[in-house]
Amino acid sequence: MMTVIGNTPVVKLQRLFKHASFDAYVKLEMLNPGGSIKDRPAKVMLQEALREGKLRPGSVVVESSSGNLAIGLAQICNLIGCTFICVVDPRTTLTNIRILRAYGARIDLVREPDSATGEYLPARLARVRHWLRKLPHAFWPNQYGNMNNPLSHQQTTMAEIATDLPRIDYLLCGVSTCGTIRGCIEYIRANRLATKVIAVDALGSSIFGSNRPKQRRLLPGLGAAVRPALCPEDGIDDIVEVDDLECIIGCRRLARLESILVGGSSGGMIAALEKVQDRIAPGSTCALILPDRGERYLETVYDDQWIAKFFGKEALDQVRARQASEGGVEIA
Repeated sequence: MMTVIGNTPVVKLQRLFKHASFDAYVKLEMLNPGGSIKDRPAKVMLQEALREGKLRPGSVVVESSSGNLAIGLAQICNLIGCTFICVVDPRTTLTNIRILRAYGARIDLVREPDSATGEYLPARLARVRHWLRKLPHAFWPNQYGNMNNPLSHQQTTMAEIATDLPRIDYLLCGVSTCGTIRGCIEYIRANRLATKVIAVDALGSSIFGSNRPKQRRLLPGLGAAVRPALCPEDGIDDIVEVDDLECIIGCRRLARLESILVGGSSGGMIAALEKVQDRIAPGSTCALILPDRGERYLETVYDDQWIAKFFGKEALDQVRARQASEGGVEIA
């Protein structure tokens, strides 16, 4: 199974941005076996740990994850004969929990956020450290600080995009652990590409030291409560913030207009490009990394009742109006 991770396709958007003066291409990371881009660092982090003797068959792997990395780790742990404990929080979708349990992962749900910050990430990391004290021989991949995370994207993700698109003027990449964007920047720098990198972050995230008030974030995949150790010091040309509702609209536009069913952070890439499209030079080629598939978000992003419950009727009306304006058919 590990041999089919990567080499995901890049496709041109035909209807979204059809009137723009640039071309937009998306990399479909949903087609990895675990359904997301996180299969790549999961594979490399565990393979390198095995090679270095930090991990062996029969070991316990412990990691904090909102879902996608956990699924990648769960698959590979089965293949190498390791037990996997995944620390999650209430934002993890029920579908992801069910997938993890199907793979045999042990779920440790952190129910309360960190008391000092009000965020779940510090609380999840504290729980990981609890497990490491309890199981001193357990292995923590530490996606937030493991250099094999960005290395996986330098060696594969960005290398594949550069092979499929001989010229890349702009790259739009979501940020959370910052492994993907750092790896892509390292490839761009090493190969002296002229690509401008646009980081797509969640509104109110602390990654880039935003002065805006913290926002309640219901969708996983973008943003972080603390600045990750992997966040690059340079190489990012622009930063675009998106909120949950913009991500939802982006997802639904992709589904209706391009028949690409994606997860919340992927919708954020579409929202971000829409925000900066007036600054894109005519004739440019834009590449967007779409991290995961949408089936795991059918009860959230694609559910009108969920949107109305958490965002209000006006937000749902806004989503529906956008669909109607672009030819989406509503069935009563």
